[in-house]
Amino acid sequence: MKKVILKPGTNTLADWRAIYRGASVKLDPSSEAWVAAGAAAVARIIAKGEPVYGINTGFGKLASVRIPTSDLEKLQSNIVLSHCAGVGEPMPRNVARLMMSLKLASLGQGASGIQPKTLALLEAMLDKDVIPVVPAQGSVGASGDLAPLSHMTAAMIGVGEAFTPAGRLPAKEALAKAGLAPVVLGPKEGLALLNGTQFSTAYALAGLFEAELLYQSGIVTGALSTDAARGTDAPFDPRIHRLRRHAGQMETAEALRQLLKGSAIRASHLVNDDRVQDPYCLRCQPQVMGACLDLLRQAAATLETEANGVSDNPLIFATEDEALSGGNFHAEPVAFAADMIALALCEIGSLAERRIAMLVDPALSGLPAFLTGKPGLNSGFMIPQVTAAALVSENKQKAYPASVDSIPTSANQEDHVSMAAHGGRRLLPMAENTGAVIAIELLAAAQACDFHLPLTLSPPLESARRVVRAVVPHLDEDRHFQPDIARAIELVRGGALAASVTGVTLPAVAL
Repeated sequence: MKKVILKPGTNTLADWRAIYRGASVKLDPSSEAWVAAGAAAVARIIAKGEPVYGINTGFGKLASVRIPTSDLEKLQSNIVLSHCAGVGEPMPRNVARLMMSLKLASLGQGASGIQPKTLALLEAMLDKDVIPVVPAQGSVGASGDLAPLSHMTAAMIGVGEAFTPAGRLPAKEALAKAGLAPVVLGPKEGLALLNGTQFSTAYALAGLFEAELLYQSGIVTGALSTDAARGTDAPFDPRIHRLRRHAGQMETAEALRQLLKGSAIRASHLVNDDRVQDPYCLRCQPQVMGACLDLLRQAAATLETEANGVSDNPLIFATEDEALSGGNFHAEPVAFAADMIALALCEIGSLAERRIAMLVDPALSGLPAFLTGKPGLNSGFMIPQVTAAALVSENKQKAYPASVDSIPTSANQEDHVSMAAHGGRRLLPMAENTGAVIAIELLAAAQACDFHLPLTLSPPLESARRVVRAVVPHLDEDRHFQPDIARAIELVRGGALAASVTGVTLPAVAL
C-alpha cells in the first residue's frame, strides 16, 4: 500500500487523493520541532496570567468568562463533550480518514499549541485504522466544523465509538485493542482539535476526486455516443477551440478526437451524409465538458490551498509568545469550491442524459426505437433513460449553492457562516447520481454501436466496448435491467472504463 508523507503546508492534491483511495499516512518528522515550540509557547502564555481566548476563557459567546488555571484541563474536555452534538449517519470511513489526515497536517505546522503526544495519538489511530464514528450532520462551516471534529476528538479521549478492523467498538475499547491509550487534553488542545475546516474540506476533496473520474468517464461515453449516432468529429477540430482559448475546452476536444480516431463507423459516413450539424449534446461536448474541467480545476486550486493551511483559532506564534484570534475557521473558500464541484457534477450528468435520450429516439439517432431490435414487444432502454432523467433532476435540486445561505449561531456571536459542510456533504450523493447516468449511457452507447456491426469503433473505443461486454451482454430481449446497470456503475465509479482507453490521455483535474 502506498504511504503518503504529510509535509505540513506542502502536500499535493495527488497526496490527498491517494489518502482518500486508501494510502497510509505518516507525519514528516520535521514537524516535531514546530509542534514542540507551539506547545511550549502555550505554557509561557498561560504563565503570563493574561486572558487568552480558548486557553483560559470560555468559548464563543462565553469568551468573556475567565477560567482559573486549576480548571484548564477540565475546560478542554468539557468543550469536546459539549460540542459532540452531531446527528445523522456516520461519515464514510475513507472521508473520515481524509479528515483526520488533514487535521494532522494542520496541527503539524505548530501554530495550534498541540502537544506532541496528542498529535502522535492521532497519527497512531490512522496507522492502526481506528477511525472515530462521526455523525455527518451538525456543522454550519464556521466557527469551524465544531460538532464533527468534536466527535473525532472525543474518540481520542476515550469517549464515543470508533470503526476498527474488529468492527464498531466503544472508543476506549477500540484504542485498547490497538495498543493505544486515551489522551488527557492540555490547555488549548481541545479547541485546536475541534476547530477548523477539515470536515468540510475532506468532503469537498472527496467530491472533487469523484468528479474528476466522472468527467473522464463522461468523455469516453460521450465519444461512444457520438460514434453510435454516426456523429461527426468536425466540431472537435482544434482550429475551432484555439479561437476561443479556454484550456479545458481545447483539452476536451483533443481527447474526443483521439478517442474517435480510426473509427470505421466514422469513415462510413464521411461523404454523402445529408445531416449538416449534430445536436448540441454531441457537437458542444468540448464547450460543456471543457467548462466543467476548468471549473473543477479552479475548485481544486482552492482546496489544495485549504488543505495545506491552518484553520483553527486562536493561532499560536511561538517566536513572539502570542495567541492571535482570527477567523481562519470560516470555510467560505471551501463552500465556494464545493458549489463549483456541484455545478460541474450536475452538468456532466445532464449532458450524458441528453445523449441517452438522443440514442433511444429513432427520429434523432436513426437507430431502432429504444435500442431494441423488436420495439413494442420489448421496451429496451425506455426506462433506463427515465432513470437517468430522474437522477439528473435530483442533482439539479442538490446543486443550489450552499454558500449563499447563512444562519446566525452562538447567540449571534457567530453571525455569518459558510454552510461549507452541507456544500461538501451533498457532493458524494451527487457523484453517485452522475455515475449512474454515465453508466446508463455506457450501456446505451455500447448497445447502439452493436447495431453498426461489422463496422468497428476506433481502437480505444473498441477497448472500452470490450470492457462493457465482458460483464454485460448485448440486450437481445428485455431482461432484469438493474444488474446490468449495477455492473456498468462499477466500471465507471471503479475507474475501469477510464483506464480502458489505452493510448489516449484523458485530461486530469488534480495532478
